[in-house]
Amino acid sequence: MSRHVAIVTDSTAYLPPPAMERHGITAVPLTVVLGDQALEEGTEISARSLATALQKRRPVTTSRPSPETFARAYREAAAAGATGIVSLHLSSELSGTHDAAVLAAKDAPVPVRVVDTGMIAMALGFCALAAAEVSEAGGSLDEAVAAAEKRAADTAAYFYVDTLDYLRRGGRIGAAQALLGSALAVKPLLQLVDGRIDMLERVRTASRAIARLEEIAAERAGTAPVDIAVHHLAAPERAAALADRLRHRVPGLADLHVSEVGAVIGAHTGPGLLGVVVSPR
Repeated sequence: MSRHVAIVTDSTAYLPPPAMERHGITAVPLTVVLGDQALEEGTEISARSLATALQKRRPVTTSRPSPETFARAYREAAAAGATGIVSLHLSSELSGTHDAAVLAAKDAPVPVRVVDTGMIAMALGFCALAAAEVSEAGGSLDEAVAAAEKRAADTAAYFYVDTLDYLRRGGRIGAAQALLGSALAVKPLLQLVDGRIDMLERVRTASRAIARLEEIAAERAGTAPVDIAVHHLAAPERAAALADRLRHRVPGLADLHVSEVGAVIGAHTGPGLLGVVVSPR
């Protein structure tokens, strides 16, 4: 068995499967509750099925993995030869996933460092990749954690939603902000700040909001080497067009990922989501 630092994350990282396989990253699934069915993200419910359910106004909620699910992942990593584990998760301000991982880590057979990245989607995924690269280079547990934390500190996530209603229903944004957006008939641009979803700008039309999203992402990217992810839910054409514009606009672009978010994030944003993650190398 090879001795190494293993990387565990959760299903909201939305890492491309080839990247997860290449780097040996494990993703513990969150759960989407659709009516009376509890379904694992990524294996039992697709983003498209989730979008259809939301459009039909079916009740949708989400839940964290159980501590035992994390404990199983940690035992499997140790059995495969890991001498330590970095467990990287979405913001604890948005989910109890981090807390479940902390509980499981107490009884793990090898040391586990649980990191609240304060991120979601590929903003979390880039942190996992940074830790994996350090591990593959022979780095220690502390060095892998430091790489992930630095990536998180440098990364920005911005997104557009057609309506704040889904975020309001799930308690991820204040009712006052949601009502203000509705009353003014504006299109909201949001950002992650200290692990929370916060209003960035209010723009009058969807087309102008998407143009501002592009401007903000390009300004944040600057000219240094940077990775970018473009996410969407049920808006593939919008995402492809935005990614193409950023490809021509960001001179230091290294990797560009375009993907549909999974059911967990989609449940809280609704169809029409368009997001950009900017992660300097």
